[in-house]
Amino acid sequence: MNSLANTRSIVGALLQVEELSSATLLSGVEAHREKPLIFNYDGRDIRPSYHVTEVKTGFFRALDCGANPESWSETFIQLWDIEEENRGHMPAGKFLAIIHKVDEAVGFDPKAKLTFEVSDGVRPMQIYRAEHMDVGDTAIRVYLSARPSSCKPRDRWLQEQQSCCAPTSKQPCCG
Repeated sequence: MNSLANTRSIVGALLQVEELSSATLLSGVEAHREKPLIFNYDGRDIRPSYHVTEVKTGFFRALDCGANPESWSETFIQLWDIEEENRGHMPAGKFLAIIHKVDEAVGFDPKAKLTFEVSDGVRPMQIYRAEHMDVGDTAIRVYLSARPSSCKPRDRWLQEQQSCCAPTSKQPCCG
């Protein structure tokens, strides 16, 4: 899975894209602590001198547009994409140490939805999701894509249509 999903296509706008969970990200980098951790967003790699400026965790309760109650845990990792001389990309072990400190201080839910907030300190912060991760010989690359807004009732309906009409489904087609 080395390519990014095209979230600007009609299919990408209608169908959910798989996202990495916090647990998947952490377990993926655990065995490669010495390798640089590089985030890729908007078609380019984050600068080598980026900082993790904040990690927020929280539990949210909401009412969706269909008046359905929703609840979920979410972790926000804020990345500051800046240029500083003589710095390389953060090693995965340092990233894990930051998350460990967060866990000790405020708790960290490995099952939480994972959201990245990225800014260069000039442009407004942009919201991303982690689509997939590639562990290469020399670095770990986490591919981020924009997190679009969605309509949860429509998303649930689309999911039901997908599972109901799948070729392996034993149910008759929903059509």
